[in-house]
Amino acid sequence: MKNKLSTGLFSLLLVSAASAQSGLYYVGSDAQESIPLKWVVGASLIYDDNVAPGSGVEDSSMAVNPYVGVSFVTITPQTTWDVYARIGLIYYFDAPDSIDDTGSNSRIGVNLTHRFSERLRFSSRSFVAYELEPEYSYGVATTRVLGEYFFFHTDNSIGYRWSERLATYTGIRLSGTDYSDVANNDRVTWELYNQFRYQMSPQTVLTAEYRYADTMGDGFASDSTDQYLLLGVEHRFSPNTIGIVRAGAQFRDVDGGDKHTSPYLEAALNSQVNSQFRVGAFARYGIESYDTVIGLVEFEDRRTLRIGVSGDYALSPMFSIFGGIDYIATDYQEGRDVMTNASINDDASEDLINAYIGLSVKFNDFLTGTASYNYTDSSSSDIPGRDYDRSRISIGLSAEF
Repeated sequence: MKNKLSTGLFSLLLVSAASAQSGLYYVGSDAQESIPLKWVVGASLIYDDNVAPGSGVEDSSMAVNPYVGVSFVTITPQTTWDVYARIGLIYYFDAPDSIDDTGSNSRIGVNLTHRFSERLRFSSRSFVAYELEPEYSYGVATTRVLGEYFFFHTDNSIGYRWSERLATYTGIRLSGTDYSDVANNDRVTWELYNQFRYQMSPQTVLTAEYRYADTMGDGFASDSTDQYLLLGVEHRFSPNTIGIVRAGAQFRDVDGGDKHTSPYLEAALNSQVNSQFRVGAFARYGIESYDTVIGLVEFEDRRTLRIGVSGDYALSPMFSIFGGIDYIATDYQEGRDVMTNASINDDASEDLINAYIGLSVKFNDFLTGTASYNYTDSSSSDIPGRDYDRSRISIGLSAEF
């Protein structure tokens, strides 16, 4: 029993919160085997029926998305490195005047785990993206923006096992966004956290966590602080299926404004159902610090529910299908005029649905083809200029070596 407890605790010790750097889908699955340096070169041809949604003009255009990627994983008894990068761009052949015809589509990530001893380990997960399209699983984007954005997140922590059942997980996160063409949307947040972990059984860990986050806004966006008191449970249903739930209270204080209290929830599930089928899901509800300024109004209390599901299924060694859906419901409350600081009673809400499905075909050991369809609907917004629907069709080919 002692060995089982130790193994179970270490397998769950460094499971990050559902909002970790790899997006809300991440639930703490480290690389399991070394993978040599791998290069990928590819390109996609895209048809977009609404290139600049929310701009007032619905224009369509063809686009091309060339890219090059690299990845490798090295694992030793003490250290695991997982590095990946994808550098690319999107070029619209007939872009409207409201947007640039060329945008970046690049991401770089580095994950590191170092085991100093059987009791002490260090974990670092960092991610940088410079993209034209928002990635909803990051937990930041709410709606389409017309320019590129720079997003970064780094999560660094120390995990220590005090006994066979008790461990702590202490760290700091730093994240931020920088939008090239959108005013008042840039943010930088640093967050300290400490989590107590108690192993109730070889499969189940109970958690108690405190977080303190400080957000610095840009332009009309106010600085703010958020504190979280959370209780949670992490359960490994099988060797390939793990679920995380954390719930509690969020306490928000806006500089020059009011204090707000909200329920807070985050949950995630990751399952390799069998050798063919994988599924992941997440949910999060709380007050968010990003995208709070709309025009000349800042909303201090922006409560958002995010739900996402993704999966892929291998029909055969040659064919596989993939798909997913994201749902984002946002309530904007406690608005105030950024020029006069006067309260504005016009609350607002909006819903967004983003769904995609695709097919992957492995022609041989080097060439892979993909075809996908993506649909986004933001037609339930009370905010002028944010209603739109959008369809994108993509066909691509990549070579791996």
